[in-house]
Order: sequence, then C-alpha cells, then structure tokens
Amino acid sequence: MANKHEVVVSDGLCIGCGLCAKDCVSGVIQLANGKAAASGKGCIACGHCEAICPQNAVKLTGFAEEPEDYQEQTRLSPSELMKAIKSRRSIRNFIEKDVPEKVLADILEAGRLAPTGGNSQSTGFIVPGTRQAAVEAAAVSLFRKLTGPINRVLPFELDDSSFFKKAPLVIVLTGNAVNASLAAENMCFMAEAHGLGVLYSGFFTMAANRSKKIRSLLQMTRKEKAVTTLVIGYPAVNYHRTVRREPIKLRKL
Repeated sequence: MANKHEVVVSDGLCIGCGLCAKDCVSGVIQLANGKAAASGKGCIACGHCEAICPQNAVKLTGFAEEPEDYQEQTRLSPSELMKAIKSRRSIRNFIEKDVPEKVLADILEAGRLAPTGGNSQSTGFIVPGTRQAAVEAAAVSLFRKLTGPINRVLPFELDDSSFFKKAPLVIVLTGNAVNASLAAENMCFMAEAHGLGVLYSGFFTMAANRSKKIRSLLQMTRKEKAVTTLVIGYPAVNYHRTVRREPIKLRKL
C-alpha cells in the first residue's frame, strides 16, 4: 500500500476482551498485562482489529477516511440477488446518454472497496475520458494489422466501434488478475443497480497489453497490466428472459 499504517491501542478504553487478538490475521496483536498490544510487524492493515473492538479502543492510522459504525452487516435478499444474477446480460447497444459523475463515483468506490489478496489494494482504475475515442481507434488499428489465429477468433465484424460499442464510459482495471476481477464484479453490480448495462471487453484488454500507443494514451506504467475493461452505459435493449448456462462443473469430495 502507498501509505504507512499502524495499529494503536488506547489503554484507557481497552477492556482486555481479546477479540482483536483472536481475529488478527497476521498475529501482530497480543494481550499483555490484560491489555491488547500490537507489535506492528507483519500487519497488513486489514482493519479487522479496529472493526471488531466493542470499545472502539483500537485505531488504524494512515487513512484519510474514518470507519463507519454499524451494528449488523447489510445483507441482500438471496432471492432478489439471484434474480439480479439470472437477468444480467452483456450489453452491446447503448443509448446516447452520459453517465453522471455521481454514478461513476459509486462504481469506482465499489471497485475500491473490493477485497484484495493480502489486503494489497493494488488494483488500478483508468477512465480514458476524452481519450476514449483515440484509445478505441488504436485498438481497431492494431487488430486490423494482425494476421493469423487471433483475427480468426473475433466473434464480430471489425469496425470503428467494435470494442466500446459507442458507450459513454469505459474503465480499465489493472494489477493482479484476481484482485482486479473481484473489483470488476463489484463495479458491475453497482453499475446495474444504477440502471446501467456492462460489457466486459476482453479483446480491448488484449489490445491494451499489446499496443505501446494504447498504453501511452492510458498512461500505463511499464509493469502495469490491463486485467479487464468495463464498457458501461444505459442499455438501448430490454431483455425478457433469463440467461441459460451449461450444467455446473462441480466436484463434491
């Protein structure tokens, strides 16, 4: 993580219940003389200790935001969530309507709050904005130059809007493949909660990792890798039946 974080325990508030020590994934908190104490070595700054303390005696330094209090975790209705999953479809037709900044902020926040391995919080988010058309043009140009198997697997006729489908918003996620994928799924649910449709543009992601021009337009570093690209906008289509899938590949051992 970019900032340094430290666990601080208030002796005056700590009652020595040991909940923070038991829940510490890194084992850096112990009970000493009936009070919690943190060594600081190996802490991944997950904040479990801060969240679980009933006395609000544990603080994690280095963050610009304060944690929000809650008594119970908010849980979605299983039936409503299943309906949302079943009715979700990739959208490739969008109306000409911009995504409000507040909605974009919610989508990015959903990605920022996604879990990451080791609490690395290393996922990057790139919104091309005014460079979106130039970025897509570069991807189209790249694929038009390619020959061989890669062109034969394109499931569509290549045109100037093949990758972004004239959608008003594109977000490229970079970093670790698992972490960025988890963030993308959070963002997809948030976008759909706002009435938006989403397309995962795998071919553009492939182009972004191959093209120096695209990487330059997106200001990607040399080590940065595009993991997935979300194409987002208000749908111009309305589906009436749920998605169907092949039987699950499951092993119960």
